[in-house]
Amino acid sequence: MTIKKIFAIASAKGGVGKSSITAGMAIEAAKNYKVGLLDADIYGPNQHLLFEIDNTKPQIIKKNDKKLFKPVEASGVLINSMGLILDSEKAALWRGPMLSGAIKQLIHSTDWGNLDILFVDMPPGTGDAYLTIASEIKPNHSILVSTPNKLAQHDLIRSIELFNKLDIDILGYIENNISDNKFTNDFDLITKFKIKKLATIDFSNDIYNFDPNKTHISFKAISSLIKSLV
Repeated sequence: MTIKKIFAIASAKGGVGKSSITAGMAIEAAKNYKVGLLDADIYGPNQHLLFEIDNTKPQIIKKNDKKLFKPVEASGVLINSMGLILDSEKAALWRGPMLSGAIKQLIHSTDWGNLDILFVDMPPGTGDAYLTIASEIKPNHSILVSTPNKLAQHDLIRSIELFNKLDIDILGYIENNISDNKFTNDFDLITKFKIKKLATIDFSNDIYNFDPNKTHISFKAISSLIKSLV
């Protein structure tokens, strides 16, 4: 099992559309590459909902006397998520060590096969999940997602500082306008970090009401960047 490149898609602030952006990027990349998507948000997984596979369970297979999850394929993307494993109506009431253990299980007990790209949909915040992923699989690159809202920008700074401490390359950030409002805030708060804006995604019903069978044109520019790094 080899994975050529791992991209962590992250935001310290929840509700900025990170999971939808990750799903859209994965679907676009899967047109040219073998792509996997790891939903690392244990408390609030969403990828199984976005890809409309919430009634599907990953198969358990055996390799070298070890039980592994076979990821679920949807829209050309191989997916594993705690949302596929746990009862969808039950909350994961886990503390730090159990959270880290669950993420490790998803990482090491999934038979990804040979992938060109693995996207990791990071949970909001800057807690144990980041440390676990950094130590267990160490992403090659990270992409941050934020809205123009000043609170989201402040949390974006926390993400930048954490990835810098973990020595994980930050490709840049995506400005995601998740509401059909006109914001006047610019990203002046993060200019000192010299983080590149990779794309601006304007409000779109196709993204807001995510349809895995449609690829929004906004993801094509980001896909070109991914292609140059694989």
